Amino acid sequence: MSAVVEVRDLRKYYGEIKAVDGISFTVGRGEIFGMLGPNGAGKTTTVEIIEGLRRADSGQVTVLGLDVRRQPDAVKARIGVQLQTTALFPRLTVREVLNLFRSFFPQSREADELIAMVNLQEKANTLTKELSGGQRQRLSVALALVNQPEIIFLDEPTTGLDPQARRSLWEVIEQVRSAGATVFLTTHYMEEAERLCDRVAVIDHGRIIALDSPEALIRAHFQERAVEFEINGQQAASFSLEDLPAVTQVRQDGKTITLYTNDVEATLAALFERGQRTGFQVDALHVRRATLEDVFLKLTGRRIRD
Repeated sequence: MSAVVEVRDLRKYYGEIKAVDGISFTVGRGEIFGMLGPNGAGKTTTVEIIEGLRRADSGQVTVLGLDVRRQPDAVKARIGVQLQTTALFPRLTVREVLNLFRSFFPQSREADELIAMVNLQEKANTLTKELSGGQRQRLSVALALVNQPEIIFLDEPTTGLDPQARRSLWEVIEQVRSAGATVFLTTHYMEEAERLCDRVAVIDHGRIIALDSPEALIRAHFQERAVEFEINGQQAASFSLEDLPAVTQVRQDGKTITLYTNDVEATLAALFERGQRTGFQVDALHVRRATLEDVFLKLTGRRIRD
């Protein structure tokens, strides 16, 4: 898979704050590449440097073989960008906004084609100010596709959307990739990264701490299942669970306890037996496979939402 984005030792500092602290990675043609991390991790700064919207302090970035620092206009003509916050013309309809953006480029997709791609046919003649949050996000993706880009950058595209709107937009993103574009996605939603991304770079405090496919990252760090449950804070502080059978790790986040175990049945039997013997109550218990959130927690000691 040929690289369409190459980043080498990228750095961007704001005084003492190291927003991007020496990261390197490549993005292959035709893949959905994700940058996963909490707010403030450096995702947006990295993407804006790659897009030519922000200047790096040092390092090298090439997009489609072009040096972003020296050839920013050439890069922008071949990419599509959906920013974290998009301001739309409130008194223009969906079709009118798309036709306006089409006029900025020497070649573009037809407005009706774009409307169909993002499933806004029923809203084509609706003013943008009357669209729901999910519909506005889909329109912002359509605007990023106007110039038939080879790479589309989506910065936190589903933030603030309800679950149904989020999944609808996931389908649009998968359709974009199926049409031949490369997708560079930033997100702090674990499920989103696992569902969409061929590879994901986990970033924290401006540094990439892991990079691989979601499945490979989980497999590399966890062979166990996770047993998750709640007990009250007093009880959580009173009992040690590391000695339960087959438990390899114990994590506590407030009143939520997560046990990583190689034998779910043995661990649960011992957990309930201890609860009966010592008097603590287990609530909201469920068993799941490990996720990217578990990987992030293991590597950083905190959850991605913290």
